Amino acid sequence: MMKVAPARSLPTRHVRILLSHTCLQHLIISIQLPKSGIYKRETHFTKGSRTIAQTHSHTKSQTKMAEKEAIVEAQSKLRCKFLQVLRSRREDEVPLTVEPAKPVANPLHQNSPPTKEEIEIMESCPKADTENLEELLQEENFYLNIEEGKQGRLPVLMLKLKESDKQRKRPAVVILHSTNKYKEFVRPLLKAYASRGYIAISVDSRYHGERATCTTTYRDALVDAWKTGQKMPFIYDTVWDLIKLADYLTQREDIDPSRIGITGISLGGMHAWFAAVADTRYAVVVPLIGVQGFRWAIDNDKWKGRVDSIKPLFETARDDLGKDVIDKEVVEKVWDRIAPGLASEFDSPYSTLAIAPRPLLILNGAEDPRCPVAGLEVPISKASQAYEEFQCLDNLKFITEAGVGHQLTRFQVKESSDWFDRFLNP
Repeated sequence: MMKVAPARSLPTRHVRILLSHTCLQHLIISIQLPKSGIYKRETHFTKGSRTIAQTHSHTKSQTKMAEKEAIVEAQSKLRCKFLQVLRSRREDEVPLTVEPAKPVANPLHQNSPPTKEEIEIMESCPKADTENLEELLQEENFYLNIEEGKQGRLPVLMLKLKESDKQRKRPAVVILHSTNKYKEFVRPLLKAYASRGYIAISVDSRYHGERATCTTTYRDALVDAWKTGQKMPFIYDTVWDLIKLADYLTQREDIDPSRIGITGISLGGMHAWFAAVADTRYAVVVPLIGVQGFRWAIDNDKWKGRVDSIKPLFETARDDLGKDVIDKEVVEKVWDRIAPGLASEFDSPYSTLAIAPRPLLILNGAEDPRCPVAGLEVPISKASQAYEEFQCLDNLKFITEAGVGHQLTRFQVKESSDWFDRFLNP
């Protein structure tokens, strides 16, 4: 049996609460207090009755405020712990700088090229009815230098409209690709959002696109993370990149820093989910076929769909652990090794409610084996309670599309587009 090396180590009342994009910054949340008839009937009360009613109302208000403060404190603690994990295996950071890049003509496919159906589904995204759209679009390609090492340079693709009013700050949407794809894959979505007035951004996640050197780069990185415990290529390392991306986007003169949304497909949906947990500057969140219950899947033997999507990793772990088959013990050890806390303290029952009260739309297929719907009953229930405490239950929506497995659909594309338009108001 192989010995595995240890891992390195916020009438309406405005209440100011301590809730940061990374545990430090204040946020103002508008809380709508419940209506009460007590003071309308006040003239019918005796002086003593009024005092009792007012005291009861004050006590109730204090209780609700305490409940909100408890949620905020829990959110802050989870965010800080998550950031500690993200920092635990970092290369040396460098000052955030921008380096010009050229458009990528032939992106690297780590599996088969996108199908005609995949492209058509993304092209169904609502667009502005504009003639000569291509001539009106402005494309930017650049790198963000984040940290030392080969993966420390983040490739960015941005599309926006050329506008004469350069003083107007516009909303932005970050759109993230799925496993083995690349930023250019989501160009149809970038183009559609840009046509409607958004600044649309995509990046290559770690070990993908320009950050890959061969067709097995991502797979090899996952296996290496298991063996050495030195990197976190599954979700976490890209989440760190997205925090740095938010640093950059909020400094741009053409972007409204209070109106930045994030979405992604499959692995990109997980990136969007956890980036929003880590960084509150992502104001509107739409994970597509990405949110799941990792612990639930282990406990209920529903982990096979996810495991099969990156099977070489689990096969290696099986062999190293002296097992004949991949079982729940192997699955749990892999998650603990390459993404600490993913199947425990940072799993969906805890991390989804950390996004409240920001608008969150979760879209999944009802028959998705990688993201089983049953595994989200507890997370959605807990998130609903948090949104209800903030009195903004309309900011949370969970949709399962009947008869759909692990695939992007026209319905998901339209629903996510409408959600961003509703809350980011391009």
